[in-house]
Amino acid sequence: MQWTFLVKPKAGLSLALGTINELLIQDFNRLTKDQLVAGNVINPFLVVAKRLVTDWHSLVYAGPKFSNNFKTRDWQNSMEVNTNYHYVIPDTENYVGIEFNKSFGRGELDMVIRPQMRLVIHDSLMIGIVSGIPVSKESERLSSFLRLIYEPRHKKIINQQDEEPVRSLELF
Repeated sequence: MQWTFLVKPKAGLSLALGTINELLIQDFNRLTKDQLVAGNVINPFLVVAKRLVTDWHSLVYAGPKFSNNFKTRDWQNSMEVNTNYHYVIPDTENYVGIEFNKSFGRGELDMVIRPQMRLVIHDSLMIGIVSGIPVSKESERLSSFLRLIYEPRHKKIINQQDEEPVRSLELF
């Protein structure tokens, strides 16, 4: 869930707050011994997005990450700092880019490089295609995943300060 609370089109800047909640599913080999859901991860975050030049965007996503193991009742925390650089294909909402996911915790730095792209399927529906290349994460291997993105369209609001129409929930 994410709420964009500031959009400044002339400055090419937007700010958002959000949270991610993940349920950790048990390893399939252990399903007969243990419960299906092994834990929970809570990740509140701040996003700062900036248009660098026409069609080039950057984004910093940062916040703490709290993990709970249901079986041991242990909590772990770390700090996530992700930096993105994207090229938006002109006259579309499609982009290609790269993301650097960094996690600081337990005195260690873990990093995964994520080349990615976003494709518009229909008006408010998009799909993100992401791969993962671990740099310093010994517990991860090459990975990939898909993001289903729904961005509801809103009536355009005239921002009197900037004197141009903006959409209230867009990140860029």
